[in-house]
Amino acid sequence: MSSDTANRILDTAQHLIVTRGYNAFSYADIAEVVSISKPSIHFHFATKAELVRQLLLRYRETVQVNLAQLAVQVPDPVAQLRAYAGHWEKCIRDDTAPFCLCAMLASELLSLPSDVAVEVKLYFGDLADWLTHTLEKGAAQGQLVLPRGAAVEAESFMASAHGAMLSARVFGDADVFVRIVGEAIDRLLVK
Repeated sequence: MSSDTANRILDTAQHLIVTRGYNAFSYADIAEVVSISKPSIHFHFATKAELVRQLLLRYRETVQVNLAQLAVQVPDPVAQLRAYAGHWEKCIRDDTAPFCLCAMLASELLSLPSDVAVEVKLYFGDLADWLTHTLEKGAAQGQLVLPRGAAVEAESFMASAHGAMLSARVFGDADVFVRIVGEAIDRLLVK
């Protein structure tokens, strides 16, 4: 078995979680999509919890790399927030990954295996740290006002973005996401 097979398993698991949730997919579902046997999946990932934990490690690493690249490519903090929102808008519109993997898993947090739940919490900690830093930079540059402090405003923005993903899913309309997140950014702009 190649690492390509492991990546296809992880990719399929990610798609199934985003569309169905953790508790609504099995190795049989993955085997059907990837066209391999269930024992072949177990060869790479002994348990479903280990599969999803590895998926989350990969997801967190990818997000961290992407956010670091964004900070270099787009040094303006407000533009970074808009680019972050733009990424999700594109995913929602293209239906490529219309929902954050960790947001979906967070909705099932109480029923997740503990090692999977830990990774979900770490993702949100990473994102909160990036948002806090970005907001602090924007405030220091005189672009943003943070009436409740950077950490609370970061949590509020994160909740708005993930809630907006839910709303866009419910209404089948990416413009709902754009309006909610756009307002969340505009509320912080220095007038």
